[in-house]
Amino acid sequence: MGVHIVWPEGDMALLTQIEADLISLKSKGELYDLYRNCSLAVLNSGNLTDNSKELLDNYQSFEINVVRNERGLKLELINPPESAIVEGKVIKTLQNHLYSVLRDIVQIGVNQDSTLPADPRERSAWITNEIFKSLRSAHAMVANQSPNLAVCWGGHAISDEEFSYAYNVGRALGLRGIDICTGCGPGIMEAPMQGSLDGHARQDNAAQCERIGLTEPSIIAAEPPNPFVSKLVIMPDIEKRLEAFVRLGHVLLVFPGGPGTAEELLYILGIKLCNENRHNTLPIILTGNKNSRPYFDAIDEFLLHCFGDEIRRHYTIIIDDPEAVANTVSEGMKTIYEHRSLIHESYCYNWSLYIPDELQNPFDVTHESMAALNLSKDQEPYLLAASLRRAFSGIVTGNVKEYGIRQVAKNGPFKLHGDRDIIEYMGKLMSDFISQGRILLSQKDYVPCYEFEARK
Repeated sequence: MGVHIVWPEGDMALLTQIEADLISLKSKGELYDLYRNCSLAVLNSGNLTDNSKELLDNYQSFEINVVRNERGLKLELINPPESAIVEGKVIKTLQNHLYSVLRDIVQIGVNQDSTLPADPRERSAWITNEIFKSLRSAHAMVANQSPNLAVCWGGHAISDEEFSYAYNVGRALGLRGIDICTGCGPGIMEAPMQGSLDGHARQDNAAQCERIGLTEPSIIAAEPPNPFVSKLVIMPDIEKRLEAFVRLGHVLLVFPGGPGTAEELLYILGIKLCNENRHNTLPIILTGNKNSRPYFDAIDEFLLHCFGDEIRRHYTIIIDDPEAVANTVSEGMKTIYEHRSLIHESYCYNWSLYIPDELQNPFDVTHESMAALNLSKDQEPYLLAASLRRAFSGIVTGNVKEYGIRQVAKNGPFKLHGDRDIIEYMGKLMSDFISQGRILLSQKDYVPCYEFEARK
C-alpha cells in the first residue's frame, strides 16, 4: 500500500502535455478511468479472476498519477495490489506491462478523434493500418522472419489436465522454435506460453521466445496478464483484437473454452466463409486432451448444424496428441511461407485477408442490439457466423465485463431471437458449457445473462 514510483523507459518516458492530460489523475482526463483500470489489471497479473467488476470493487482506493517533470515522466501508483510489490519495488515485468498500458491507452486517445473514411473499403483499410501500427509500436512483429507464430485460443475455466495438455502442446511448439500469441490471461492463455518457454529453453533459445498477449480495455480486468506474457498489446476494442490475432498469427489453435472461445472460432470461420478468402491460407486446429472430446463434439455438432458439412473443411480436430499438433503446425508454417513468398505477401502481417464490415466494425452490446441480431439460416453463411459471433460476444460481456454486468443487473438478461433450430442448438451448446464448468471461475451456480427465444 502507499505510493510507489515507476519511471517509464524509452519512447514512453516523454509525453506531450495533451497526452498527459488525457490520462492524468490531476486533470481527470477523459481517458483516466480507462487508463487506471487497465493499469490495475496488469498490476493484478497472475491473480485468478474472471470478473472485472469484482476486481475494480476490491481496489477502489487504487489510483495512478502521471507526472511530467524535469527528468521526463513518472508514474505514481497509489495503493497498488500488494502482490505487485516486492521489497518496496514494483516487479519488473509488471513495470514493463505498465509501459505497454501507457503506450496503448495514449494511442487510443490519439485515435479517438480521428475521422473514419466514409467509404467502406477505405474505412476497412484504415482500421487494418491502425492495427498494424499498434502491433509495430509494441514490437510484436519482426521483419524478414519466416512464419513462426501460433495463436492459441481457449478459456480460463479449465481442468488441471487440460492445462497440462496445453502446456505440452506449447512445449512441443517451443522445441520447434515456434512462438505463441494468446489473449494474455490465465488458463489456456497461460499454459502454451509457459510450455513454449520450456521448449525454447531446452533448445537453448529461451531469450528468443516470444509470448505475445493481445487484450482490450473492457476484458483486461477480467483476464489480467499471466506471468509469462513477454509483450502486452491493448487493442481499442474486441473486433480490433480479433483482427490483430488473425493478421499477426500464422496458425490458429483452439483449445477448450466457453462463450469467448466460441466467439473467436466463429470470427475466423466467418472470415473463411467469405469467397474473397478462398485462396488465403490460415490453418485452424481444434485440440485438447481425451477428456476434452465432449467439448469438441459439442462445438462440431453446433457448427455442422448451423453451416452444414462443408464447414469441416475449414478446421482439423486433433485429440490428445501434442506431437501431432506440433507437426501439423510446422507443416502449416511451411505452407504459409510458400504461399506468401509466391504472392509477395508480408510474412509478419496478413494484409490480403479480407474481413467484412460485419466482423470488423465494433458491436455495441446492449439489450436492443442483442435482440436485433439475425440468427437465421436465411442469409449468407458468413453473415450468420458474424451474427453468432456477436451473440457470443454479448454473452461474454454480460458474464465478465463491468458495463455488461451492470446492464444485466439493471435490465435483466439479454434476449436472443432466431430460427428455432439455431436457438435450440445455441441453448444446447451453452448448456454443455455450463455442465462442463466452462463459464465462470468465481461463480459455482451460474445464472445466465441471456435468454433464448425462437421466432414463430
